[in-house]
Amino acid sequence: MKGRDLTDTNYRVAGTILRTYNKLISAKRDLTLKPVSDSSEEANSPEQQIIGRGTWLDRVAKEILERERILGRSTESIRVESGLGASGFPHIGSLGDAARAYGVKLALEEAGYYSELIAYSDDMDALRKVPAGLPDWLQEEIGKPVSEIRDPFGCHESYGEHMSSLLMEGLDELGMKYNFQRGYKAYKSGLLINQIKLILENSERIGKKIEELTGQTKYLESLPYFPQCENCGRLNVARPYKFDPGEMRVYYRCTGDEIGKKWVEGCGHEGSADVTKGEGKLSWKVEFAARWSAFDIRFEAHGKELTDSVRINDWIADNVLSFPHPYHVVYELFQDKSGKKISKSVGNLVTPQKWFTLATPQSLLLLYYKRIVGARNISEEDVPQYMDEFDQLEDLYFGKLQEDNQLKEARQKGLYFYSNLSRPPANSPQHVSYRLLVELAKVAPPDNPVEYMEKKLQAYQTIREVDEDIRKKIGYALNWAREFSLDETKIELAPNEKKAVLTLSSGLDSLTDPKAIQTRIFETAKSTGLEPAAFFRILYLSLLGVEKGPRLGPYIVDAGPQKIADKLRKAAED
Repeated sequence: MKGRDLTDTNYRVAGTILRTYNKLISAKRDLTLKPVSDSSEEANSPEQQIIGRGTWLDRVAKEILERERILGRSTESIRVESGLGASGFPHIGSLGDAARAYGVKLALEEAGYYSELIAYSDDMDALRKVPAGLPDWLQEEIGKPVSEIRDPFGCHESYGEHMSSLLMEGLDELGMKYNFQRGYKAYKSGLLINQIKLILENSERIGKKIEELTGQTKYLESLPYFPQCENCGRLNVARPYKFDPGEMRVYYRCTGDEIGKKWVEGCGHEGSADVTKGEGKLSWKVEFAARWSAFDIRFEAHGKELTDSVRINDWIADNVLSFPHPYHVVYELFQDKSGKKISKSVGNLVTPQKWFTLATPQSLLLLYYKRIVGARNISEEDVPQYMDEFDQLEDLYFGKLQEDNQLKEARQKGLYFYSNLSRPPANSPQHVSYRLLVELAKVAPPDNPVEYMEKKLQAYQTIREVDEDIRKKIGYALNWAREFSLDETKIELAPNEKKAVLTLSSGLDSLTDPKAIQTRIFETAKSTGLEPAAFFRILYLSLLGVEKGPRLGPYIVDAGPQKIADKLRKAAED
């Protein structure tokens, strides 16, 4: 990957583009997307048009293309970017940043344009905190670039490379194609030199703008650059006070600074850093803009917590680097079940590697693509929900389910399409409820659970044959069932439905013959005025949380008539 060559000609072109862009800004044209949630009233509005495949990804792609046409830039190649943190263990939130960008790439390609994802690893960053579970000796490495800290696991050249590799594993497991760019290499090889020079030459303007936008006065007195102290090797503790553009050197005093909310004392050394050799890095307050300009980035999503930093970088891109800033969408961070932000340092992570032992890559992509607005609490306990929801989308995509609302149908089919990375299967695979598999895993003999589950699925007439997909799903469910338990399914029942459920549950524990139980279900439906199909749906929802499932007679015998009777009574009483 090569940085953009900002020659005088390119600057003249960029200036023309920027003048057009500034006219739009002065006209107060709103170029910010307001994404539509799947559950919003607007999403079901009959006036809303279906864009592309009906998802927020398609809408973002449309907005990007309209903006690029207004700016007059070439759309021969439209690059999207995701910054990958390398300071701690990656989690599904950090992977989600890249996955969302990739989804926009897919939507741009669906609209007929070439696009590529730049996955930029921030491995030149200083280590600010030691993540939970890592050795104490890392405390001595606070402030040093993560790519110059040895790998505590001993399998990579550095700490930063180890953490970056985990994120790339996640991207690879999802099946994504991307251009990987190490921040450490970008600085050391000079890919950002033109941008760094312009930013440091305009540091006074930038400092005033940062104060105006955020109230932060730090950069009125200090350059927005972290030189690496040649004596102690730390980045954030050396205070830069002068830039010499002729020598391309930043002069500093290693006086100390706050890192990770703790003061880190400097070593007292005074010296200078050669920015052409990557002897330091830009502050976050300005680094995004440098990357966008260097790699010609047209789109990047960001978390809500970075809004101020992005506003500053947008201004720098527009006004200092003469590069119209990328189009953005804003998302909120994933939280754990207690409502706390998922954090590398706290250790309450849901990692991609763990998710992939419990569920398919497509289920995780569904989590990312389902919507972008609003905060979500997430844990591995949610796996059954997303696995079964993906099957429902698949049934809709292949016409096995119907949806009367055209907008909703298009959106759900689009979600399925993009959750398969625009490569859905030619035919609908066999489906087995994940919750059913978990229930079977709970009662399967420990010495041979897979064979037991395969035979039961065939006995229930849930599958025609055991194939590779079914075996994988059985493996996921077995892994999940070893750690978690299903929540009780709650559904609203009408009075006659409650009566039918209670009637069936009464005396069910005394039945041990599958045929007798099957007959009892039909008789109960008839005696309470329910259609058998409707009653079976109620039972499936009450027992498994899905609308269809196995033959209930054999399943109830295997699960335990007493246990099933108790579940049904609880469903009717709630």
